[in-house]
Amino acid sequence: MKRKQILHVPILTGNMTSKVVDIETGQPADSRSDRSDEEENRKDLLYSVDEVPPWYLCIILGFQHYLTAFGSTLTVPLVLYKHLCIDKDTVGLSELISTIFFVSGICTLLQTTLGCRLPIIQGGTFAFLTPTIAILSLPEWTCPFVEVEKGRNVTNLPEPGSEVHREMWQARLREIQGAIMVSSLFQVFIGFSGLIGIMLRFIGPLAITPTITLVGISLFQPAAEKAAKQWWIAVMTMFLIALFSQYLRKVNVPLCTVVKGCGFKRVDVPIFNLFPILMAMITAWVICAILTVAGAFPADSKAWGYDARTDTKVDVLFKSDWFRFPYPGQWGLPTVSVAGVFGMLAGVLSSMVESIGDYYACARLAGAPPPPVHAVNRGIGIEGIACVLAGAWGSGNGTTSYSENIGAIGITKVGSRRVVQTGALIMIILGCLGKFGALFVTIPEPVVGGMFMIMFGMITAVGLSNLQYIDLNSSRNIFILGTSLFFGLSFPQWMEAHDVVNTGSKIVDQIITVLLSTNMFVGGMIGFVLDNTIPGTDKERGIHSWRKLGESVSSDAKADMQVYDLPLIQKYLDSWTITRYLPFCPGFSWQKRKPTKENTSNGIEVNSIFDNTDNHHKVDSIVDNTDNHHNVDSKVEINDNPHNSTDDTSFYTITEKAADTNL
Repeated sequence: MKRKQILHVPILTGNMTSKVVDIETGQPADSRSDRSDEEENRKDLLYSVDEVPPWYLCIILGFQHYLTAFGSTLTVPLVLYKHLCIDKDTVGLSELISTIFFVSGICTLLQTTLGCRLPIIQGGTFAFLTPTIAILSLPEWTCPFVEVEKGRNVTNLPEPGSEVHREMWQARLREIQGAIMVSSLFQVFIGFSGLIGIMLRFIGPLAITPTITLVGISLFQPAAEKAAKQWWIAVMTMFLIALFSQYLRKVNVPLCTVVKGCGFKRVDVPIFNLFPILMAMITAWVICAILTVAGAFPADSKAWGYDARTDTKVDVLFKSDWFRFPYPGQWGLPTVSVAGVFGMLAGVLSSMVESIGDYYACARLAGAPPPPVHAVNRGIGIEGIACVLAGAWGSGNGTTSYSENIGAIGITKVGSRRVVQTGALIMIILGCLGKFGALFVTIPEPVVGGMFMIMFGMITAVGLSNLQYIDLNSSRNIFILGTSLFFGLSFPQWMEAHDVVNTGSKIVDQIITVLLSTNMFVGGMIGFVLDNTIPGTDKERGIHSWRKLGESVSSDAKADMQVYDLPLIQKYLDSWTITRYLPFCPGFSWQKRKPTKENTSNGIEVNSIFDNTDNHHKVDSIVDNTDNHHNVDSKVEINDNPHNSTDDTSFYTITEKAADTNL
């Protein structure tokens, strides 16, 4: 039987405010209604971060993540192989491709298990490409095959694929390995020391919005280049993704399953909502194969539409190995140079800025609260360790979070961590199967371009969605947003076309050029500086709304924040006091409160903490009526109306929802 009773408790306070406080948690009750919008957004999720789909869905959805990351991961070795002097050694190229997929799987497992613990795919990063090419452009590493292509006279060229040639490109790769490994130690220090976490105290929506938005917008060029190779195929792919993910998302496909003891049973599966990207790409791939056989695409490699053919890269299937296990030091002992290390630091800094924005985007789409300080610290630190491993294995690149896979979460509505971990295992296994990875090299580039159009558009929209937290009627906020976005787009484009940095030091020139050529770094930094220097209230800046869910101490919010706890060892960490001082441990983010006990005359034991500073009321109460055995779920309404109060006394109206067992 339920009953409701009202208790009036006089409390002395100097504030003339009116609010509702949950005495069980100390959380203002109106914050629950403020969080209702976030919780409503999560209702669309089929699986949130901690939820585990059936094993077969994990495999299929994990494979979809693998396929989504395939294009970006594959792009890295395809861009670098000429600079590494691999040239026509297709066997060496296939080994490099397998290595980067293998390492990406290991790094993803580390990040999702021990890092930020969000469903984020780790893979090769474009931030490392520019410093890598700059290092390989030094006189001692200039590739003779590239010199020949430029029309220069070079003699005694080795036969592609010979031992001499393999040693030539492996020596260059070892130089890149050493630069990545040493420079990534800086990222490890920044993450685990908590310096990134300290920065987050000053990072709000106006800094995160341009960072995430420019991540998506800055990728329009590679997406457009791939799509432009056959626009009709790219548009068809976009239409198929839109058809499956939007128009048919509520259409369930009836399937039959066998139930023990009951025979066959009908099951309605939302297949279009679960696998829109995978279905769209396979459908477009099959259509391209049919059109290729029918002769619809030109056979001239220089003609428009040739790249839509499915038979242009078939030779990769015959030249790649069936099985090869990548291992650390497979190219030899890495070498280290000062110029290489300092040059690669530019890529490390850019990658960190990009990853912070991705953490917030992924948390929002996966139904998790904004990542706390310790999760971001740990995520950056683990990403640094992952870059060290990538360098040791010799992938020729570092690692970062993948924005396109975050976009896939937004479309499929599946934010399960287990799905991404399954995808990581698939990447590791397929990284050892050369021919299977080579199969997806044959995906027509216009199909990949159409997929990128949708994925990068989703990332852009996710970035802009953070504007809901700020006051868009404020001219201050409009100025910061417009300036950071426009300058973040225009200045890096000008930097790429003009070699204007000349400090007298090639290393300094390289670092400055890379940073100022990175859209998300320029836009995010402009937004960060302006937001923290132009006067504005926390409510106007969106800081209050932005941090409310992440800093919530209510019981349901604590359950949500547990997604960032470390597996298996968390209960031991909670018992150690030292973890409060470690920036990468969950205890560093919030501490358990120790309430004081007060016994009242009516038999109700109230444990309360009152903090009457800065207009914040915190009440932590546990009510136990020993006479009537009431289990009470209470909240307190503070009625501080200045028009009705003649003194400095406020009354908390306690509304009790009691389950009375003896009435």
